[in-house]
Amino acid sequence: MALLLAINGFSVSQADSPPRYHAEELYSHVEEAVFYVRVLREDGTLKDVGTGFMIRPDGTALTAYHVVEEAEQVECVMDDQSTVIGRVTARNEAADTAVLKLEQPADNAGVQRTYPFIPLRTGQMKHGGKVFAIGFPMKGTKIITEGIVNTPRASINGRDRLLVSAELVNGMSGGPLLDEYGYAAGILSGSLRTMSGIHLAVSAEDAAGVVK
Repeated sequence: MALLLAINGFSVSQADSPPRYHAEELYSHVEEAVFYVRVLREDGTLKDVGTGFMIRPDGTALTAYHVVEEAEQVECVMDDQSTVIGRVTARNEAADTAVLKLEQPADNAGVQRTYPFIPLRTGQMKHGGKVFAIGFPMKGTKIITEGIVNTPRASINGRDRLLVSAELVNGMSGGPLLDEYGYAAGILSGSLRTMSGIHLAVSAEDAAGVVK
């Protein structure tokens, strides 16, 4: 119920000043929309792991391009521990973004499953804006970290990225970077070796261009 209320609340335009959430509230609203990603090779062995998140109730989701690159099969382990196959429908290496379409299994009454989702933010983040990162450093262990936007746009090796202080660790790539209103402000992408404590995300604006 809380998640549905949150989604209904998020559906209003940002100009309507939706409520701000602290970390505990935010996590409880979005946790069911964030899933663990297992990437398999052609022979069925594990190639990589990461995180993904739903952006539409029809099974449309996002993750990082580098997580699913050259994947033979993508398994999405949902919050209820069920495993759903995700099909890569679009990808962009420069934006480190991949779009997944998850299966929608039907129940006994023939009704297709709909998914909790996190709407994408519209409009660029600002310097100092509060952000939260959610992802899986290991299977079955989802974490949330908090920080600020260090800069909303920086050119890193010729590619635009958001720089944030919310901690990222291995396995969180592909997870959502959330603003304090509960929108997905970006996709978690990686870290900077040259700047301690500064991490990378793809902006929601750039990710939305891949979805289209």
